[in-house]
Amino acid sequence: MTIAKNQRIEGLHGKPILADVYFTHNNTPKPVVVFIHGFKGFKDWGHFDLLARTFADYGFVFVKFNFSHNGTTPENLHEIVDLDAFANNNFTKEMDDLGCVIDHVMADDNKEWQGEIDHERLCLMGHSRGGGITILKAAEDDRVKKLVTWASVNEFGKFWSEDFYEKWRQKGVTYIENARTGQQLPMYYQVYEDYNQNIDRLHIPTAVKNLDKPFLIIHGTDDPAVPYKWGWEMSKWNENTELLTIEGGDHTFGAKHPWEKEELPKNAAYVVNQSISFFKGEWN
Repeated sequence: MTIAKNQRIEGLHGKPILADVYFTHNNTPKPVVVFIHGFKGFKDWGHFDLLARTFADYGFVFVKFNFSHNGTTPENLHEIVDLDAFANNNFTKEMDDLGCVIDHVMADDNKEWQGEIDHERLCLMGHSRGGGITILKAAEDDRVKKLVTWASVNEFGKFWSEDFYEKWRQKGVTYIENARTGQQLPMYYQVYEDYNQNIDRLHIPTAVKNLDKPFLIIHGTDDPAVPYKWGWEMSKWNENTELLTIEGGDHTFGAKHPWEKEELPKNAAYVVNQSISFFKGEWN
């Protein structure tokens, strides 16, 4: 297996994007899966390396990456340490980052995996908030042919009440607790301003309703972070969607950080296998 770790991709917003690419080098064009982590997530979280290896073993080029402003740094890939970057992140930056990653991986002159990429079979897969970014990018980029979301949000603004907005505006910052580390993670009010100013690009319900691509929605019934109902709602917005319900599944399908076992959690393994089957299924 070929693993190109920490590929540096120049983004559009002043900070680098680091990406990992996994594939079996056999000069056979393979479908590409780009994986998008969620809020407070990062490419080296939990079982994501094992996830990447599994997809590569099944004949994919698998790409995972860090958003440029997710709070990790090239020197510290396993924790959120750059709080200023985290506070200045927003949905537009994440959309642009994903576009840069796709451009980099799909470039014809990329010698590291020349001959290994099937340019007509690009897939996106995203978790939680990253699922929302996945949907939006699939809606605006014709290169994307299939998408899968895991425990995805179905609208970014749902977490914020009018009272919350007003307090956020007055203070200029709000804090989100990282339950794993106890950190108080800052988010500047610019997140809301960016969302409001770019609502046409960032409105997930509209994107889902307009999608004309195969779309698999995977959601656990016991998700404490993103309610199962949100996945069910999305499945009703577009007849091109499929909903896979994981009975008793939580937000990460049994995974945690760090993940030191050599096998995926039971629910996560099932989710991975179903995602692989969906991406390997019939192509138009």
